Amino acid sequence: MSATLTLKFNVHGEDRAAARECEADVFLSAFGNTRDQLEEEYGPYEDQSLFLSVTDEHGETLGSCREIVPGPAGLKTLNDVSREPWFVDGPRSARAAGVDPTRAWDLATLGVRREFRTHRLMVGVALYYGLFRSAYVNGVPAIVSVMDDHMRRTLGAFDVDCPALPGTSTGDYLGSTASTPVYYLSTMLDVQRRRNPDAYRLLSLGIGLDGVSLPSDEDFYLPDRTAIAQQGVAAA
Repeated sequence: MSATLTLKFNVHGEDRAAARECEADVFLSAFGNTRDQLEEEYGPYEDQSLFLSVTDEHGETLGSCREIVPGPAGLKTLNDVSREPWFVDGPRSARAAGVDPTRAWDLATLGVRREFRTHRLMVGVALYYGLFRSAYVNGVPAIVSVMDDHMRRTLGAFDVDCPALPGTSTGDYLGSTASTPVYYLSTMLDVQRRRNPDAYRLLSLGIGLDGVSLPSDEDFYLPDRTAIAQQGVAAA
């Protein structure tokens, strides 16, 4: 089968702008977040943000994912749990879960445009693959996120366990009525591989993503994550 979709990692220039546009459209539709709200929330992390996107054969961006890497602003998830409704010390909670905040990545946003229903599941799976593969290639031992329950259930169906950060629980967050601060450790891959080998091959190796052109491991590798993120901002 020839590829009709393309997964892109750490996009720059027009591709980055299109990924941010997709992010804005999806979060306005799903949670009522305006562009001004997104700028207020994610603007401080722009220099630490990497974007993945999935485009169709016409170059239209169908879905995007924002990853925040360690940097001067910290990780948004660990900063945000200090405020309502959790009031938890984020770095301390992370360390209690076995997460090193200086080495973890933050899954900040992930969304697929509703109008592309034909490809919607495949686009979402491709973005999940890009998230986990990019973390693996770059030796990232943990991912943190404030995750809406719908996404958490979706990952759970693939036997991807995302426990709540210690001291937190499900609550309201940026328009979502049910979001939970969670973490994922790379060591949990072994659990998924044993429980659900087909899901492991799909999300970790990309086996089964027919019709999607995937980056090589070399394309996922970031010698200097923060510097490359800043180059993406400069090019946008």
